[in-house]
Amino acid sequence: MIDLLLIAILAMNIYAMGLFYYDKQLAVKGQSHKRISEKQLLQVTFLLGGIGALLGMQTFRHKTKHLKFQILVPLSALITAAVVSYLLNQ
Repeated sequence: MIDLLLIAILAMNIYAMGLFYYDKQLAVKGQSHKRISEKQLLQVTFLLGGIGALLGMQTFRHKTKHLKFQILVPLSALITAAVVSYLLNQ
């Protein structure tokens, strides 16, 4: 069971990083009508996708100037890391 949870968390982090990449590509192309909402980005981040979101944010330099992302994404990464640590120590 713990293995499945860890796989799900890994998948969520890959998905979160992918969303940051995709939204950045849309922003660069000027396709604002197709952009992913900040609400959706943060929801995925707090559904244990925080590490992937943080990596995506830094790698693709996306949303790095938005204060709520500067605060909430690292916070969610810490929460994700704590949950993974807890599951690994079970």
